[in-house]
Amino acid sequence: MTLPSLRQLQYLVALHAHQHFGRAADACNVTQSTLSAGLKELEMVLGVRLVERTRRVIVFTATGLGVVRRAEDLLQQARDLSAVRHIGPEPLAGAIRLSITPTVAPFLLPRILGSIRRTYPALEFVVHEEVSQAGFAGLSSGARDCMILARRDDGGDFEYGALFEDPIMVAMRSDDPIAQRSSIRPEDLSSDRLFLPHEVGGLLDSARLAGHRLDDGPKAAPSASIHTLVQLVNAGMGAMLLPQMAVESGVTAGTEVVTRPLAGPPARRVIALAWRRNSPLREGFTRLAGKIRELYQGPPLVAAA
Repeated sequence: MTLPSLRQLQYLVALHAHQHFGRAADACNVTQSTLSAGLKELEMVLGVRLVERTRRVIVFTATGLGVVRRAEDLLQQARDLSAVRHIGPEPLAGAIRLSITPTVAPFLLPRILGSIRRTYPALEFVVHEEVSQAGFAGLSSGARDCMILARRDDGGDFEYGALFEDPIMVAMRSDDPIAQRSSIRPEDLSSDRLFLPHEVGGLLDSARLAGHRLDDGPKAAPSASIHTLVQLVNAGMGAMLLPQMAVESGVTAGTEVVTRPLAGPPARRVIALAWRRNSPLREGFTRLAGKIRELYQGPPLVAAA
């Protein structure tokens, strides 16, 4: 039986990603004629039409789309298999491409990186700070090895190691009328005065899951960082949901911003380390998650406001 080659599958996946023969060929570092010939050979091996070619558009058949999904899985498994050669007796060694979300990175990394490097001197992190959607895409494609994020219950092809829980606080100026309360009721947070960091879902979903009801239309600042939003709050422009880990890192230091918990059931997010289920580095990531848990149990960097 003649089997399709990984190279042929790579051509198919690239064409689906780029929807253009020339760009797909460039991505595969081959000529357009080589890519086209490889796709025709793939169709001959499988005995089915995968792509309908016209002068202006590329249309994948229903069978072709199914083959693309299977090809993506096979190519990822091949990349994982190739990574086995880098695994020695120490599973945490070499370069690890780490994705980490912006609402976690500046508050967690200073707390753990030094100790991790001392514990695993042969380990090198290549850090990519990016939103979770980009991180998951990188994990799926093999461009990232693992990811630290506020976990959601999306399951999928990823495995998680829970690191710690991060309470969600409400931040406002000290002269804000609601700042006089020991806790803030959700009904006090109207959408016209509530800021949320870029990774809205992790914070807002955490509050909702804890039984709180917050408005669906938080004040717009879609690309602002937590540090920037704190300054907006300090200027009296509204309130915000703020992770406790950011408070502990001193993000409100030197401002008139104070924090209060939400009234009712605690609102919190779960920070987790994620990796592909079939990753050959699974043992190392499990060990890394345990080390991060251990490190984060230490005293906070700065006392909470």
